[in-house]
Amino acid sequence: MDCLFCAIVAGDIPSRGVYADDTAYAFLDINPWHRGHTVLVPRRHVADLLEQPEGLGEIAPAINATGRLLVDRLGAQGLNLLSNAGAVAGQEVFHLHVHLIPRYADRPGMAGLMQRESDIDLDEVYRQLVAG
Repeated sequence: MDCLFCAIVAGDIPSRGVYADDTAYAFLDINPWHRGHTVLVPRRHVADLLEQPEGLGEIAPAINATGRLLVDRLGAQGLNLLSNAGAVAGQEVFHLHVHLIPRYADRPGMAGLMQRESDIDLDEVYRQLVAG
């Protein structure tokens, strides 16, 4: 199987991991919309939430833990969760994944979600998240 996210989970492709447990792995998105934008994937390969709906339930505790980490350590005032199922919905990597996107008061609402922040220092965000 040739899956980008399986390779990241296996450690074959480097990532800035911010959360891991027995069922899930979360890492900073390399092309973030907002500071702290994180991708969370199940460790096992699941194509999407429609193909195997139980996959989303398996990673729910990790979604909660990672969301709390992002809000607490980055000072976010909110959080968006996004998961695309199928190419027409915008899914590009066909391994179930959830985007956790911290939200800040300077860009509220859905319109603010679509405005990408510029000049995000991923290494600095990573330090904030793993150093506590």
